[in-house]
Amino acid sequence: MIAPPRAATEAPWWSALQRLLPAARLRRDAGALSDYGHDESDYGQFPPNVVALAETAAEVAEIFKLGQRFGIPITPCGARSGKSGGSLPLEGGIALSLELMNQIKSISVEDLVAVVQPGVITGEFMKAVEAKGLFYPPDPNSLAFCTLGGNIAENAGGPRALKYGVTREYVLGLEWVLPNGEILRVGRQTIKGVAGYDLVGLFVGSEGTLGVATEITLQLLPLPKRVQTTLVLFRSVLDAANAVSATLAQGILPRCLELLDEICIGAVNGHGFHFAEQVGAAILAEVDGNVEEALFNELSAFGSICEANGAVETLVAQDEQQRANLWAIRRELSNSLRRLRPDKVSEDIAVPRSRIPEAVQHFKKIGEELGLTIATYGHAGDGNLHANILFDGARERPTVERAVERILRYTVSVGGTITGEHGIGIAKREYLRFEQPEPLIQLQRSIKHFFDPSGVLNPGKIFPAPKG
Repeated sequence: MIAPPRAATEAPWWSALQRLLPAARLRRDAGALSDYGHDESDYGQFPPNVVALAETAAEVAEIFKLGQRFGIPITPCGARSGKSGGSLPLEGGIALSLELMNQIKSISVEDLVAVVQPGVITGEFMKAVEAKGLFYPPDPNSLAFCTLGGNIAENAGGPRALKYGVTREYVLGLEWVLPNGEILRVGRQTIKGVAGYDLVGLFVGSEGTLGVATEITLQLLPLPKRVQTTLVLFRSVLDAANAVSATLAQGILPRCLELLDEICIGAVNGHGFHFAEQVGAAILAEVDGNVEEALFNELSAFGSICEANGAVETLVAQDEQQRANLWAIRRELSNSLRRLRPDKVSEDIAVPRSRIPEAVQHFKKIGEELGLTIATYGHAGDGNLHANILFDGARERPTVERAVERILRYTVSVGGTITGEHGIGIAKREYLRFEQPEPLIQLQRSIKHFFDPSGVLNPGKIFPAPKG
């Protein structure tokens, strides 16, 4: 393990860093160190020694070289919206922020391609391309403040991944800075291309351990002309989960198919939304396309399936405001659950679609046996469920960890994965062995060592402690 650096004012690397960046872009005040020492994971506070705000790829490269020269840990970060602790500076050192690299460099309507910097806010980018009649499908729940660079690092998903896939499917090329400071261009600007190894695929989702993107080339799609959104209410989460499975089994593919259980309904009920007492679950569904009749037929077929599986009410948005209101239920759900308990751990797992009803029931059973409240929601259409364990303080934390282990072991036992979109970070590193055998983990360690032999870039992430 890298030794924690001494206080910045006592360390020789601090003088070198001051020569690289102006004082205004080196933050050492208590507020900044606190802000960059945590994320949305609730896995603790890990303040860096200094926050460095880079504006160019050359500056990123020089900071990486400095880290190699002095053995200083460097942790890349974006908006710190991650749920797995991937941007936490576990060993101090430099928190390298790319938030000032926030330009949309180009949007080509003819080529359906955009070139952006990593600090661009995802939601702002989506609005910019939609203004030109284009569409960027990945839509993480934190799109109002998360950055495209962070989405690249974590291979972010979102509700629309059911129909359109995750971030990796839209990344054509990268300007990439390796841990040794070398700047590469990988990938391409064309939609198709198979020259050489897929380094773009390797780097997207590498969680800041193999380098960082300083420029991103993204594929776009034509913007669907019509979107229809509906909220279907059920008496029980089992009925709703069965409706999800039945919908997919009959060949219907909405662009979103979100599941909320009775705990989630209770968390939002009475806070701008009002549901009847009999409502114990909901599905938020959305279809899109260019032909209104086709959308109507698809939504009607979906509604019939829901009715056959016990739906008690269907609400269809009649305009954009109503559509926004329905989505507000889902977007605010994570915060709404905190009204029930002050602390929560969000387990981001994915199971085969056919096992969704069973998984939801199993998580409820784990909660009942351990005396914990477990709320389940998420992108049920692609099997990506968020099992949120709600608890109250450190006293219950050991029980929470037992629940996490049982959830993850069950998930792997039915052919699922321990993380569908949040990444490993520190949250799942000790559980990676549940899913991957030791030779596979060692192969990935070897890749990390090849790119970063000194281990200074985002240390302590992804991999469990070596055996022995």
